[in-house]
Amino acid sequence: MKIVFMGTPSFAAVCLKGILASEHSVLAVVTIPDKPQGRGRKIKPSAVKKVAEENRIKIFQPESLKEPVFIKKLQNLNADLFVVVAFKILPREVFTIPAKGTLNVHASLLPRYRGAAPINWAIINGEKETGVTTMLIDEQIDTGGILLRDRQSISSDMTAGELHDLLAAKGSRLLIKTLDLLEEGLIQPQKQDNRLASKAPKITKELCHIDFNKPAVHVYNLIRGLDPYPAAFTLHRGRLLKIFKSSYSLLPMGNIKAGTIIAKGKKSFTVACNPGSIEVFEVQLEGKKRMAVHSFFNGYPLSVGEVLN
Repeated sequence: MKIVFMGTPSFAAVCLKGILASEHSVLAVVTIPDKPQGRGRKIKPSAVKKVAEENRIKIFQPESLKEPVFIKKLQNLNADLFVVVAFKILPREVFTIPAKGTLNVHASLLPRYRGAAPINWAIINGEKETGVTTMLIDEQIDTGGILLRDRQSISSDMTAGELHDLLAAKGSRLLIKTLDLLEEGLIQPQKQDNRLASKAPKITKELCHIDFNKPAVHVYNLIRGLDPYPAAFTLHRGRLLKIFKSSYSLLPMGNIKAGTIIAKGKKSFTVACNPGSIEVFEVQLEGKKRMAVHSFFNGYPLSVGEVLN
């Protein structure tokens, strides 16, 4: 089939590479305009644009998906299908252009975790299983007819970054299988059961701020669900301290105030929760790089009895 691909981050780039390695053809790629990224705030292209440039594919980067000139260009391509992965919400005048509709790859087992951050929320909520879904887009967010799904287990220590990589590879394979079946007319969309739906809204800074008054397992899941980005954080002496690798204990802390540093070793420090505690092994101090706690101790004071936040 002749496809127009729409996407932005690395998850989408993996799926684009999958199509390029298949028998289907990519007529053009739609992605966001280049924007400042990283500490230096240098203007950089999206991961999807990089793949398109490497393969000499036509690239569109509209400021608005409703631009009449952009929509006319899409219509003139005469694509069989649009494929959308980790991109903006498409207006109706765009997703209805191709004869076979617009296909989306979503990183959850729909109707569970509809929204912008399904990978993060699956781990934050302590799920043991998630997956990827291919569906046909409609006017609502992630409510279209399901084509195929593939499951993925979540281990108790898996981070959002690790799950992301597993689901990107799985999503790419599922996408190709879906395209093949659509081309042959061997698959039909199945309506979602809205009674089973749950949401995965965009991650906010407020969510990333650790509340040590929560149970230790909740704090632990939040930390790994935001690792590596945007990262859970606390405050120490007025400076932002991101927390990454950790473990947790359910042992009660008695009358110790939540957020108190209750132990300090050579390679870790332990913080009281309510109930339980979190042992921290990797951190990133504001303005510094991510590092192991033993390296952090070399240049920054942290004492037993201090209270974070």
